[in-house]
Amino acid sequence: MIGASTFRPMRLQRWERKYGEILREFGFSRKEDLHAAKFLNSLLQSKAPLGKLERKIRDRTVFVIGAGPSLSASIPHIKKFKGVTKIVADGVAKALLENGVRPDVVVTDLDGNLEYLKKASQKNAVMVVHSHGDNIGVLPLALLFRGCIGTTEGKPFDKIRNFGGFTDGDRCVFLARYFGAKRIIMFGMDFGNKVGIYSKEGKYDRTVKIAKLAKARELLEWLASKGGCKFYTTSEKIIGFEKIRFSDIAELLREQKLFCT
Repeated sequence: MIGASTFRPMRLQRWERKYGEILREFGFSRKEDLHAAKFLNSLLQSKAPLGKLERKIRDRTVFVIGAGPSLSASIPHIKKFKGVTKIVADGVAKALLENGVRPDVVVTDLDGNLEYLKKASQKNAVMVVHSHGDNIGVLPLALLFRGCIGTTEGKPFDKIRNFGGFTDGDRCVFLARYFGAKRIIMFGMDFGNKVGIYSKEGKYDRTVKIAKLAKARELLEWLASKGGCKFYTTSEKIIGFEKIRFSDIAELLREQKLFCT
């Protein structure tokens, strides 16, 4: 097994250009993002469990599960595949744990349900905590998690990584590709004009949320054009992702002997 010290990630070229687009389109501050990243870096005590992430992802078929409106209908199908690595976006941790499914990796900027994020960590999920300019106040919550990895959209440094991506959902896909997944199958990733019930805790600006979903879709289409693995979606078709039916997923996984009824 390749350890973290010899890991060769799937590098993504031209991410800096995409990050610049995000800053301009949403009016975010590079300086504030860097400030948040430095603060998160100061909080992280242990070495990032990159080897653990690699073991869960490299050369595997993985599920990336978002908090879109189709999530609820997807859960009964997700439950059938107990041995598949599940990389989930923030609030999805609550949806899965409520249904007896354990997430393997949780990607969060800490605006989800804290109780269930803590439960996911206690169940040995790798917690990937993202820092950006407007979440610096909640970053100390990262101290509550075991096996925490800090991320930024800017330049990585010290304990802070950048796997690519913008929202929790698309960052899950970027992370899976970065760590060498063989296939990525998306659930609950809808990118439409409806916001899933597990997507946000409390009040939020719906217009901004929809705009972020549109940007996330654009970024995933760009990512898929880079290749590196096979991309599938069980939700609405997007460019570069093959639409797959729930009933066809088992066939993809037979070689890994992970289909459990």
